[in-house]
Amino acid sequence: MKRMLSACLMLACGLVLAASSSTTPLLPNASPHQSVGTVNCASSTCHGAVAPWTGSNVQQDEYTTWLRLDKHAKAYAILLNAQSRSIAAKLGLKQGAENAQECLDCHAHTPPPAQRGERHMVTDGVGCEACHGPADKWIRSHTAPGATHADNVAKGMYPTEKPVEQAKLCLSCHVGDSSRFVSHRLMGAGHPRLSFELDTFAQLAPAHYKVDDDWRKRKGDYDSVRLWAIGQALASKNQLDALTDPKRGRDGLFPELALFDCHSCHHPMSEKKWTPRLGVGPGRMRLNDSNLLMLRAIVRATDPSGANAFSDQVAKLHLAVSGNPGDAGRGADPLVLAAGLSASIQRYIGKLEQQRFTPALQRAVLAGLIDEAKRQQFSDYAGAEQAYMAISSVSSALAREGALGGPAGAAEMNRKLTALRASLANEDAFKPDVFAQGLQGLSRTISLQAN
Repeated sequence: MKRMLSACLMLACGLVLAASSSTTPLLPNASPHQSVGTVNCASSTCHGAVAPWTGSNVQQDEYTTWLRLDKHAKAYAILLNAQSRSIAAKLGLKQGAENAQECLDCHAHTPPPAQRGERHMVTDGVGCEACHGPADKWIRSHTAPGATHADNVAKGMYPTEKPVEQAKLCLSCHVGDSSRFVSHRLMGAGHPRLSFELDTFAQLAPAHYKVDDDWRKRKGDYDSVRLWAIGQALASKNQLDALTDPKRGRDGLFPELALFDCHSCHHPMSEKKWTPRLGVGPGRMRLNDSNLLMLRAIVRATDPSGANAFSDQVAKLHLAVSGNPGDAGRGADPLVLAAGLSASIQRYIGKLEQQRFTPALQRAVLAGLIDEAKRQQFSDYAGAEQAYMAISSVSSALAREGALGGPAGAAEMNRKLTALRASLANEDAFKPDVFAQGLQGLSRTISLQAN
């Protein structure tokens, strides 16, 4: 978490992928095409140059950037370290984490053996084809004169530039979906708690592309705040879909505890951490609503007329899941409510895909996030963590557009974000009131810069 927060601050100080589509391409791990191997992209005349080329519409050093700087390249190697060996032993994985499919699902690209070319290496980790799709059908033609990005996508390249498709791809591992999921059992054995926000992580990967006029001509518009918003919506939907899926929503007699707030249970017995948030009584587990909190602020900014109805759906779900005996939760089936909320979110995803996040709308989102703090909604660490990343991401977008009061305004925002980050340094010692006070300071800064 400390490394992620430090990276987040770099994003805020440094003050890049999007178009809509009516098709739903298969994720690379489900593609029927053959994976030819990352090494096929490594030539210095392809994507393995030591520095970006001039006069080329792509960087040409994409493989080099991935190999040297991208943590995805080291994903398989992590399965060989002491922590992974310990997790495997606790789970009874006699073949080791490096050979267990539930580990390889996200730490490598592992198509079925029949779909692995002779140069495909599982040890490459999360390589080119894990994100861009198995290349057998397009690797020879994608450099041909007159070839277009649309041609490549038609042949099986995955459209990572489209925000919904990118969100589905990244969240399938970093949050989980129907094919890949980090369960409470895995976390109990020692797997780190998942902490992810799409736009922040996309920009810090680091990017091996440059969004310029040529990129936009080939792939469409780019709006980092839209990417963030869609990521929050899809993460919320994935969680609800897991909750209603009988194969993933339960673990024996227990619900799948990975879907709930970790610190509802994980704190010293002598520490009385319960707060009356959400109307959920003491002694009851709360759903991890960190992404839903972000989405509620997004809905409030983009669809004011529907915001109250959406908030009511979320509130009723919380009460029903916790078994609260109050009138709002009495007799309600939490699975029915979760399915209904998932359907609502799917409709919002379609709207967000077309939404243009102007500076005014970005400020409205920031105001909504700060309003959540005023209503004491960030008492759970995961929600505060998402709020910090969200504010960093949206503030950076405002700064890039020159809408944050110039260099002086950006510097002031960075100072406030540094203080806010400090309150998240230790999740076990997190103080919600300190975080809320930091957000109030940000509120004043944003208000001054808007004038």
